Amino acid sequence: MTQPPPYPQPGLPPEYPYAPAHPNTAPAPQPAPPPYPQTPPAAAQPPHYPYAVAPTPPPPPAPSVPPPYVPPPYPQAADETHPHHISTGHGRVHIRKDQRRTDATAVGSLLLHLPNFLCSLFVVGLVSLFFGGFGILVVLAWLASGALAFYRPAESAFARHLLRLRRPTPQERAKLEPVWREVTARAGVEGRTYELWVEDSDNLNAVAAAGHIVGVTRFAMNQLPNGELAAVLAHELGHHVGGHAWSGLLGYWYALPGRIAWRLLKAVSGLAYKVSRVFGCFGIAFVVLFLGVIALATISTLYGLPLLVLGVPYALAAVGRRSELRADEHAAALGFAPMLAAVLGKLHQQEQYAQAALAARNGGVPVEESALSKLLSSHPDHHTRLHHLQPYLQQPYVPQPPSR
Repeated sequence: MTQPPPYPQPGLPPEYPYAPAHPNTAPAPQPAPPPYPQTPPAAAQPPHYPYAVAPTPPPPPAPSVPPPYVPPPYPQAADETHPHHISTGHGRVHIRKDQRRTDATAVGSLLLHLPNFLCSLFVVGLVSLFFGGFGILVVLAWLASGALAFYRPAESAFARHLLRLRRPTPQERAKLEPVWREVTARAGVEGRTYELWVEDSDNLNAVAAAGHIVGVTRFAMNQLPNGELAAVLAHELGHHVGGHAWSGLLGYWYALPGRIAWRLLKAVSGLAYKVSRVFGCFGIAFVVLFLGVIALATISTLYGLPLLVLGVPYALAAVGRRSELRADEHAAALGFAPMLAAVLGKLHQQEQYAQAALAARNGGVPVEESALSKLLSSHPDHHTRLHHLQPYLQQPYVPQPPSR
């Protein structure tokens, strides 16, 4: 049987949770509100709300100029696992009888410098007139000064002050000399005849100058595998063996007085033109007529040779390109054709990056090389050099001792 619900006890009111409170009943105590922050004093600073600060506008985008050229880290010369690493240990060195020769490019360079030489001789002869009876000694001293190209102290001064080269440190010499001995051993050349110099540059380059100087950049010495470094040194040795270095230096030296006179003449002509503008058309006509008479007298006196000087730079550039191909062939014949092809590829990559940077500075428009600039270039283009290396890349190198 179901039990009835319990009845409320006397004295206690029944509980009705949903019934409204009786109006005479006191309200239940409410919880106190949380304390609010007090008003700061006048001297205090208001709190900082980051969201109330106006956002800083983003900086304008930088111009699309590529960063400076940083060559990729090529394997070091001591990396024996690189395919272009060569062994520099060899036995007996066979020295051939003819250490140097004068090939066709060297002879052509000397012949092309002949008009410059005659103009310089004319200038030196005019200067010697100021010395009276000793003028002939001035001319003879200038003619004999070309021997300084083979004087070791003069070569050192030339390398240090004009080419910005320096002597290698002991650590650098330890890297260069084994490779140089291997190159000269294959060529049958006495390596001690030449001096190794270093250029503080991060570009891939080398130079053969004067009679005994072979310079290489710090980048080529530290970053190229020793086989590719040997190819670079063999190329520069080819310039020395073929007579390109000393013939170019002699031509430059004997053409120097004529070049100095030409620059002075241009400066005086420019100054005279500016002064003549003050006197109007009559002054300009007088200056042009005066300079024309001098030029005509000079050309007629020297039987038109000064006119040949205008075409000499283009002919010398063509001979220079030919000498570069001859030096490439010299290095390839010594077994460095694959290494030299790799070096030419890196040089081509370096040139392309420089052209891209120049185009970026020009607003993205590529800068095309003019036809005259190409004719004045002293080095062949990349594809021409690789084309002349193909016969050496297709046949293995068989070392042969040079004839004594």
